[in-house]
Amino acid sequence: MASMNLHRVYIPTNARNNHYILAEFKPDDSFYSHFDDIDSAYQRLGRKLFALCDEFELYNVQLIVNDKLPVVRYHEETYNLQTDKQILFFYNPRYHEAHKIYSDKDHKARKIRLLFLATGDELRANAAAFHSKVKRTLDALQSQYADQSIHFRVRDHQHLTYDIFSKIKGHRETYGYKLRSLYPRYQARNCTLPESHSEITYVTFSVPITRALKTEYQHLLRPGSYTSFYQTIEDKFLTICSQLQLSHVGFVADGRMPIVRNSQIDKSDHNRELQKLSFDTSLEDGQTHAIWDPEYLCEVMHFVVVANDKDNKDVGYGKFMNNVETMVRRFTTQMPINPEKQDITMRFFQHISYTY
Repeated sequence: MASMNLHRVYIPTNARNNHYILAEFKPDDSFYSHFDDIDSAYQRLGRKLFALCDEFELYNVQLIVNDKLPVVRYHEETYNLQTDKQILFFYNPRYHEAHKIYSDKDHKARKIRLLFLATGDELRANAAAFHSKVKRTLDALQSQYADQSIHFRVRDHQHLTYDIFSKIKGHRETYGYKLRSLYPRYQARNCTLPESHSEITYVTFSVPITRALKTEYQHLLRPGSYTSFYQTIEDKFLTICSQLQLSHVGFVADGRMPIVRNSQIDKSDHNRELQKLSFDTSLEDGQTHAIWDPEYLCEVMHFVVVANDKDNKDVGYGKFMNNVETMVRRFTTQMPINPEKQDITMRFFQHISYTY
């Protein structure tokens, strides 16, 4: 999949695209004081929001008022799952549409989240147009709540998802991507974003702790003492990353799911389900987050590679992505992984956020 053209990465044509925008604000007491009760506030906001979405042709939009973090994934069937801290949305952008409010009875939201899911074909090509529609919707909503001075934090998320072993399994057709940064891509398509913004680009992949992996490392797996095992995996990962000048990396193996943030706007934190990893991409010496529980053998190990400021080339992140692919191939060949039967799912993320 990698190419000798260092600034273009060749990704399988069966890669899955996701694009969504999360706009959130913190309602204060004055916001709720305009309504008879909490539910009335959310219902009215929902009516206004969904009417504007119809006007601006946004067909899959969710209003989340139960303080759960949305996680979006591609799936042929549309459904969602809720945990204590998350709502997982599964959908196919080609087919699935919905306007829905997610609330818990009598819960007063600390943050109100508007989740806009892109629909249709060619999500990357139409990304700027989708973002512009969302901005017009937010403009109109702010004007309808002008007396309450609502300011949104807007987070634009795009990802490409694919199996790095796709070619071995028989899918040989690829498409070359330069993976340009979001800000110049949008500016070139007349979607103006504030100069004051933050961006982060990164890749994640996961390795399940299978029976074969346990057998391979059984000499390091002692009930209640997994330090040697995790340290071995961490050392392999960091060594190969260093060889390829991948300087900002994370390894999470404590049962939590990593979420990645730019240190300009978020600090590292965690709850029962999520591990927030905050990266300063300007650090020349790099940055490593290694989080594992020596007394707990997790089911899946998560790995994160973040592009630093020097990886942001004018032509795009193609060279960075080629290096990440090379790293993953070298890393996984050191494990009992059968590429003909097992998937290693790569997720390439691009985020941009700003106050609006």
